[in-house]
Amino acid sequence: MTDFGDFVHRAMKEQGLSLRALSRAVNYDAGYLSRVLSGKQRPSPLLAERLDAELGAEGALKALAETLTPDDRERVSGALDSPSRLDGATVVALADVLAAQRRLDDVMPATAMLPGVTAQWRQVKRLAREARGPHADALHTVAAEWVQFIGWLHAEARNDAQAVRWLTEAEDRADDVGDGALAAQAANFKGYLARQQGRPRAVVRWFLNAYNTPGAALLQRVGDAVQAAHGYALLDERDAARRLLDEAADLTTQAEGSEPPGTAYWLSPTFSRMGIGLALLALAEYADAAENLRTGLDGLPADQRGAEWAREYREALEQARAAV
Repeated sequence: MTDFGDFVHRAMKEQGLSLRALSRAVNYDAGYLSRVLSGKQRPSPLLAERLDAELGAEGALKALAETLTPDDRERVSGALDSPSRLDGATVVALADVLAAQRRLDDVMPATAMLPGVTAQWRQVKRLAREARGPHADALHTVAAEWVQFIGWLHAEARNDAQAVRWLTEAEDRADDVGDGALAAQAANFKGYLARQQGRPRAVVRWFLNAYNTPGAALLQRVGDAVQAAHGYALLDERDAARRLLDEAADLTTQAEGSEPPGTAYWLSPTFSRMGIGLALLALAEYADAAENLRTGLDGLPADQRGAEWAREYREALEQARAAV
């Protein structure tokens, strides 16, 4: 289920590395490395660590390799063969796999992530469709999260029509399992896509949709408010933009000490400073925009600073600085 070898192969392709070149770089026999990447052997902790460092995965590949123990693999395999055997530990193992994939997305291109994650989804979808018993509901929540993540990857890769289709399904599945935070995040991702498309009215519409979704976490609502404010600023509706920025400031105070949902693990008050920076940039308040963007970018963990989605904020910071 982790498809460790598949992700390593895609990272190698991105960097133009052959198997032999990579084996020399990590000081491992090429035959052993080939068996690991083809799934015939489990990577040793040291090999996973060296591959992670060589491919610049910032710990994500190592975490992926460690996600499933041999017992977990046997348990997942047994559930896939016989869905009636689904137990709580299997659901937790699948959730851990998905969490590891989210972290890997911070250091790998979405186009490299999509084939493996989509292949995994086919197995999860079948299991969720056929599973019965006391753990089926928990599995349906994990399945909804998987759909949302695929929608995000399509949005990040700018497969726009596919992104909308997957994210709409994610909203429906989130409603089915009664998860407001998940539904709000799917709407948030539609807002992100609208921003990449240069559609400010859709930016406002989707981020306000997320902002007002019942069950959304406080930190989600902070991020949604500032990004909706950005849309209003792009439309030159300055009063509406200011009102939402003020509401976001109040929510930030209320959210002090709270944790984001696992499906939006990256959210923090510091992270939201980047969204505030975008809004202030659109309001032509360049010095304040640069300060907020710089603070938000500097506050990112090391494994997120080179992420595809962070490029938008780095470019906005350069624009704000140039205009000061």
